[in-house]
Amino acid sequence: MWLLPGLIGTLVFAVFPFLNTIALSFTNAPAIGGGGRIVGLANYREMLGDSEFWQATTNSLCYMAIATPLLIVLPLLLALLVEKQAPFVGVFRTGYYVPVLTSVVVAGIAWQFLLQDRGLVNTVLGKLHLIDGPLPFLTDQWLLLLACIAVTVWKGAGWYMVLYLVALGNVDQGQLEAARIDGAGAVRRVWYVILPAIRPVMLLVGTLAAIGSLRVFAEVYMLGGPTGGPGGVDRTLPFLIRDAGLDPVNGNAGYGAAISVGLFLLTLVVALLGRAFVKEETS
Repeated sequence: MWLLPGLIGTLVFAVFPFLNTIALSFTNAPAIGGGGRIVGLANYREMLGDSEFWQATTNSLCYMAIATPLLIVLPLLLALLVEKQAPFVGVFRTGYYVPVLTSVVVAGIAWQFLLQDRGLVNTVLGKLHLIDGPLPFLTDQWLLLLACIAVTVWKGAGWYMVLYLVALGNVDQGQLEAARIDGAGAVRRVWYVILPAIRPVMLLVGTLAAIGSLRVFAEVYMLGGPTGGPGGVDRTLPFLIRDAGLDPVNGNAGYGAAISVGLFLLTLVVALLGRAFVKEETS
C-alpha cells in the first residue's frame, strides 16, 4: 500500500501530462479557454514547414554541440585540481559549486552587467586596447548564443565536478602508483590511467549535459530578453514552445504541443544514444 501514493503521483504529474500533450498536439486548441477540434497531423506538417522551428532546432543543436564538450572537460579539470587534500582545498570546492546554487535570474542579471556594451568585459577589453568598440554580446546572434552557453557552463560545471570527484575517488591507486614508478608524468597518468577508469562517468556527464542543453530556456530569456534575441534569432525549442503555444492572444496550444513532442523525440534520441554508449563501455 505504501507504493500507492507514489504511483498516483507519477500518474498525475508525469504520465497524464505527457499523454495529454500528445493528444493536444492533434488539435488546434487555443492557449487560453480550452476547446479546439481535432486537426490530425496538421500541426506536425506546419511544424516541418516552419522556418522558425528549424531555426530554433538549429540553435538548440548548436547549443548542445558547444556546451556538452565544455561540460565534459571543464568540470573534469576542476575535479583534478581540487581532488587532492591540500590547504584551503575545501574553499575552492565550495567556490566552484556556488554557481550551481545561484538562481538563473540572479546569474542572468550578473552576466548582463558583465556583457553589456558598457559592462565589465567590454570595459576591460577596451582599456587593454584589444577592441575598438564594444562587442555586441547581447545583440549579435552568435555572440549572444555563446554568452548563454557561458552561463550554462558556469552554472553546471560545479555539479558535474562533484560527479567526477566521486569517480576519481574510485580510481585504482595501485595503477596510478605503478605508472608513477614507471616514470609517467601527471599528463600521462591522467590520459592512460584516470580517463579510461572514469570513461563511463564521462559518458554519463555528456548525456546529462546534452539533454540539459536541449532544454535551455532561462539563459536565453535573461540575456536575450523576452524575444530571444533581436528578432528571436536565438530562440531555442523550449523558447519557441512558449511563443507558439502559450501566447494568450495568438497562441496555438496544439501547435506548441506538437513542437513539445518534437523536442521530446530529439531528447529521447540523445538519451538512447548516451545509454547505448554507457552500456557498451560498462559491459
